Amino acid sequence: MTRRVLITAGASGVGRAMAEAFDAAGYAVWVTDIDEDALNTVPNHWVARYANVSSESDMSAVFQAIATEGGLDALCANAGTAGPTNAIEEIGLADWRSCVSVNLEGAFLAVKHAAPLMKAAQAGSITLTSSTAGQYGYPYRAPYSAAKWAVIGLMKTLAMELGPHGIRANAICPGAVEGPRMEGVLQREAAAKGMTRDQVYEGYASGTSMGRFVEGHDIGNMAVFLASDAARLVSGQIIAVDGHTVNPDPKI
Repeated sequence: MTRRVLITAGASGVGRAMAEAFDAAGYAVWVTDIDEDALNTVPNHWVARYANVSSESDMSAVFQAIATEGGLDALCANAGTAGPTNAIEEIGLADWRSCVSVNLEGAFLAVKHAAPLMKAAQAGSITLTSSTAGQYGYPYRAPYSAAKWAVIGLMKTLAMELGPHGIRANAICPGAVEGPRMEGVLQREAAAKGMTRDQVYEGYASGTSMGRFVEGHDIGNMAVFLASDAARLVSGQIIAVDGHTVNPDPKI
């Protein structure tokens, strides 16, 4: 029987890389996103739906549709937003709430609606996308870092709560990932720190023992492994895919 996976924010970036990896592994792929243009570019054999992860009605509708198709084997609660890049005293409450809503509440709503389907099957894999910012902190990115730390707390709780039902939960912590989203972060952080974009880029790369950025397929491959039978006893784990961060806030 073909396994089914849902990836939130799966039409582009890291989520798209996850979806492509699951597709290559033989899964039936469902993706949600708020970027309608990106949704229109996904392969025709994927199920692509517009859904805001911060909207309970949107997420409920997605999982109701999945239930009619026979349930869900794997969930990648991947949706996130970079949030503001600024000194803590300059961050507005609305910007804080917006960032936390997507990164934390979006994960909560996804697992809330996935859990009943997986409990019914007494099996399932939940992978939350956190960040190395959820392990070390992240200067000038307080809302993002706080939310990603909370995602790890959510994952640990899910592993304990859902384990008796045969459901595993883990968190992937990507480092700096090549792509448009990180490019925006580089530009904003350079402005906040009075540095050039290239200086910030080199700082991130040199802050890892492998001296390089991560690529989307690195995250996708780990997500597939965590959902596979090869990881059947891997649960409650924080797994960094970051080239080994040795200095989370390098200064150039």
